[in-house]
Amino acid sequence: MLYFSRYKIFLIYLIILILSFFSIGNFIDTNKSPFSSKKINLGLDLQGGSYLLLEVDSIPLIDQRLQQKVLNLRKLFKKDKIKYKNLVLENQSIIFELMNDDIKKFEDFFMNKESSINPYYEQYKSHELNYEVENSKIKIEFTKYGLVELKIASLDQSLEIVRRRIDEVGTNEPTILKRGNDRILIELPGLTDPNRIKRLLGKTANLSFRLVSESEDVFGTELLSYEDEDGQLTISKRVIVSGENLVNAQPSLDNQTNQAVVNFTFDRSGSKKFGRATSNNVGKRLAIILDNKIISAPVIREAIVTGNGQISGDFTFQTATDLALLLRSGALPAPLNIIEERTVGPDLGEDSIKAGAFSLMIGFLLVILYMIYKYRFFGIIADLALIINLILLIGILSVLEATLTLPGIAGIILTVGMAVDANVLIFERIKEEKRNEDSNIHAFDMGYKKAQSAVLDANITTLISAIILFFLGSGPVKGFAVTIGIGIVTTLFSAYFFARHLTSSYILKNKDKEIVI
Repeated sequence: MLYFSRYKIFLIYLIILILSFFSIGNFIDTNKSPFSSKKINLGLDLQGGSYLLLEVDSIPLIDQRLQQKVLNLRKLFKKDKIKYKNLVLENQSIIFELMNDDIKKFEDFFMNKESSINPYYEQYKSHELNYEVENSKIKIEFTKYGLVELKIASLDQSLEIVRRRIDEVGTNEPTILKRGNDRILIELPGLTDPNRIKRLLGKTANLSFRLVSESEDVFGTELLSYEDEDGQLTISKRVIVSGENLVNAQPSLDNQTNQAVVNFTFDRSGSKKFGRATSNNVGKRLAIILDNKIISAPVIREAIVTGNGQISGDFTFQTATDLALLLRSGALPAPLNIIEERTVGPDLGEDSIKAGAFSLMIGFLLVILYMIYKYRFFGIIADLALIINLILLIGILSVLEATLTLPGIAGIILTVGMAVDANVLIFERIKEEKRNEDSNIHAFDMGYKKAQSAVLDANITTLISAIILFFLGSGPVKGFAVTIGIGIVTTLFSAYFFARHLTSSYILKNKDKEIVI
């Protein structure tokens, strides 16, 4: 146990040197030094910033999906000549009445897996949809399984779109995580004014281009208001082109009016639809609608067949930039509601860092003094191992570009206490061996060997607890678990490689002298 080959010695100090390189980068301005740019990121509670907890409102999404099924039902009923009446969407269900002869037709259609135009059979078979027949009334609704699947799908899609929107704003190291089946947690370190982010996340960004209706429309009409001003227009329910056909949107300044506008580009399918609609409706007004609010409603002067267009309105360049960002990132499948919001000021974070650093220094100093008092020269070796342990821990966290929070600082402080535990076990075991052995080399060698199982057992059980905390805990708890887990690895390395090498070097040089421990 006391013998070290040159290769092993080289490897030990190479690892220490490399991780020291990454560790030092946290305390030096990397723009003015040759040290690594990889650093430990400060969490929300240390750096200050904003915390938002969003909830996906799936009720409008359920109604939207059922509305699509209503349109499909009308078409299918017309094709199969099934007579119906009082077809309504009510309480998240599709309800309608059929003649007695047509009920059998409906059931045959609903359960007909051979029909190439029947979207209901697979959904019924997979327990997403269910239908009930009561007298002449039919009720179609999502099952509990179907609702859960819908919520999970909408949460996953919302998470991706939220990530795109926040990334485009350029926030520093955001944390975006799922919480349960319908919530999204967002932490934005360094962001003390979350209003812009809230505005961006508060918009579903459902974009559509629809004609202003001057008479009765076969598709139906609805009365919509302007977004930022008074006034309403009657708009056709027929969507000419939607935001799904948008491939790019960028803010710019109009050359003629010097006003901020948003230039957009459609994909091939959207270009064809838009070109056909503008060709057939020259002289009419085309409404650009975002989240059921009219942004603008210009008159179509000529056919637009290039697939490029422009959205103008009472925009500042900032609002035009945000609108372009929303359109590029895509529409949310359902509205997001902010159910919890917190803002941590940088002063509070700075106080937390100072308090954590002070606690670490006090604990570190007390441990160092105790080890020197208890084990004399070997206490100094244990203290050097403790310093190397902290350097290795910070270095690994820097390589991983981990986010350090207050629980993480607590983990580092706890690591300081745990780090000397291995050396205490080893030294106490060596004391026992020295009572029965005359040879210093044999006593120290057996001390390290016999203490190994106890040291490993103690650290492995703690590591298992840290792993469980990491997989089952939330953000701050995970930070604590990561710090403890890495601290255990660096503790074992510093005790059984670095400290043991220093100890073996001293023992081999003084093997014939009286050594007190």
